[in-house]
Amino acid sequence: MVDADRKHRDRRSPAARRMKAALVCGAGGFIGSHLVKRLKRDGFWVRGVDLKFPDYTDTAADDFVIGDLRDQAVCDRIVDRRFDEVYQLAADMGGAGYIFTGENDATIMHNSALINLNMAERLYRRNIRRVFYSSSACIYPAHNQETPIRPICSEDSAYPAAPDSEYGWEKLFSERLFLAYNRNHGMQARIARYHNIFGPEGTWTGGKEKAPAAICRKVASAADGDAIEIWGDGTQTRSFLYIDECIEGTMRLTRSDFEGPVNIGSEEMISINQLVDLVADVAGKTIHKHHISGPLGVRGRTSDNSLIAQRLDWRPSRPLRAGIEQTYDWIDRQRKAALPSDKAMNS
Repeated sequence: MVDADRKHRDRRSPAARRMKAALVCGAGGFIGSHLVKRLKRDGFWVRGVDLKFPDYTDTAADDFVIGDLRDQAVCDRIVDRRFDEVYQLAADMGGAGYIFTGENDATIMHNSALINLNMAERLYRRNIRRVFYSSSACIYPAHNQETPIRPICSEDSAYPAAPDSEYGWEKLFSERLFLAYNRNHGMQARIARYHNIFGPEGTWTGGKEKAPAAICRKVASAADGDAIEIWGDGTQTRSFLYIDECIEGTMRLTRSDFEGPVNIGSEEMISINQLVDLVADVAGKTIHKHHISGPLGVRGRTSDNSLIAQRLDWRPSRPLRAGIEQTYDWIDRQRKAALPSDKAMNS
């Protein structure tokens, strides 16, 4: 809950009030915490809101509110002034083990839709125009991603709609929600479809981690010559975008005159088997694969960056290996720090 004593007035110093202000919803999450840091570097006063503080680093936000955006009263307290930019990243999400089992569908749809309905209305009532909404590549039709070789993920392929998960359906609904507020209320929402963002300070254990983090953890925990478990046959393909590239694309879109939706992702497609080999090479280990059944999602997915290159003159430039090197090093250090001291010394 938000502190009951928080007043609906601007408590910033006079100097802070002269700065541009940004609100980051989901600031305790992986992308949100990195976004807060970037906004601070850009000279913004930043308020963050989430159910929790960032897991692996102190927040850089000037004001961080622990609050539940499913609660209308919390949203009213958070949006208590005009903000120059608002970033709506808050959602109920996780990796394949959370999204694709079917066990969390109602929770995912209810929580995320309620957050977006609450926030869109309150931003409109405050006449806050410049809003960023983080959608997902999961909105793309499953039938266009049945082959690991040539999946179709251009922005204009989203309709007729047929996402492969309820998570994707909710994201598609919320895209249309913000676009409707643009048309009917003069909002200037910008919408990006994120493709598998990864990097340091992201979830790496517990069941909601995504493939790069899960594989880095498994390889780091394995001895040279061991086998690690991989869901499916490993030929399913994805592309993975390093967090710094994601933040750059997000900022460019938010401050542009293009509303989207637009892909923010990498075109460097790789199979899960190849990703395991890449991480093993970074770790300097020989790692074998033990394929087991598990939730997989679509057979192939990669970002099509033609539109973002055309409209924003931007494409990501960091190779996957460079991002994996930094991510593996960070996860390995996190893993060792979590071990008892005697085991950490021998790992």
